[in-house]
Amino acid sequence: MSAMNDRSGSTIDLRRVAINPDYWYPLARSKDLKPGKTIGACFGGEPIVLGRTSSGVLFALEDRCAHRQVPLHMGVIEGESLRCAYHGWCYDTTGKITRVPYLPKGSLPPRRTVRSYPCKEAYGLIFVFPGDPKKAEKVSLPDIPEWSSPEYFTMYFSRTVRCHYTFLHENLMDMNHQFLHRRLMGNVQPVMLSFEQGEGYIEARYKFRHDREQPHVGSRFLVLGARQATKARSERDFELMVVRTQYPYQVLTVYPAQVETTAVKLWAVYVPTDREQRVNRSFGLLMVRKPPIPGLIYLAWPIMRYFTERVFRQDKAIVEAEQRAYDQQGADLNQEVFPLLLKLRQLLAEKGVAPEHQLAQAPLSNGCV
Repeated sequence: MSAMNDRSGSTIDLRRVAINPDYWYPLARSKDLKPGKTIGACFGGEPIVLGRTSSGVLFALEDRCAHRQVPLHMGVIEGESLRCAYHGWCYDTTGKITRVPYLPKGSLPPRRTVRSYPCKEAYGLIFVFPGDPKKAEKVSLPDIPEWSSPEYFTMYFSRTVRCHYTFLHENLMDMNHQFLHRRLMGNVQPVMLSFEQGEGYIEARYKFRHDREQPHVGSRFLVLGARQATKARSERDFELMVVRTQYPYQVLTVYPAQVETTAVKLWAVYVPTDREQRVNRSFGLLMVRKPPIPGLIYLAWPIMRYFTERVFRQDKAIVEAEQRAYDQQGADLNQEVFPLLLKLRQLLAEKGVAPEHQLAQAPLSNGCV
């Protein structure tokens, strides 16, 4: 079993560990929320309405009207207020009820409010802090410097994946699964060079070489910009891939052979939408270094997009198959042997929120049975 054990036999089922809400999570693309509009979203089974007032002020509230509990995202923005679609109750951006239209003039509206969530915009995404709002200002947004660099072009990804978020962390961290992508990647031979861990993170370095079969042309285009760079040359004769889980985010960085310049950087996060956290919305930013030839990135972009979509589609299918096996068997019976993944699972369990009956058990160990 892949449940983690201590010497007394107590276990923690990682697939029942909830993601820690005390971080910033993207819930939508900025471009999808125009002034005067709302979007319904969800985090861990809690409905959240994202809104933008007529003047452009962003806000996030519990997506339930305090009156009859209907979704507020069905309502309308009027100026700087949100009106419920049912009876027209008005809310300001803090969730305070400001007006009940059918009460007599001079009557005070109910003091009850709906919950307000801290929210920010960065990297073309709308981030919400679903945990303790007192902690929001002390927790930083993820650092993605390539996003604003003119040397990189960014591809956005967002998809619904029907599995526990921990399966996705394992999938990206474990490059030994490249056999799954053999028709796209060719006969690639990944070898883990090393890994390190610290507070809240684990990072692995992989060596990639292709034997015989050539990878899909889309993968060659992805690293074209760095290969054509004239600076930061290296004696390294293999492609280097670095994968880092900086809880709760993941970053994958690719460096071509003989080059120290970043060719590709993928930033990803997995946002559970249901209460059981068996479904998540995954957000990804794929930043590709532009070739020095003007306009070449736009010509190659459709091929790169096709390649990456195929890779993500295969990963989505396989992690959803893992979730189905878990659901059918009622337990996590896979037998993991890769030391890196055992360390990753420990990190995810320690940083996440286990159910109360699991929290009472003994501390985690490094192994599994």
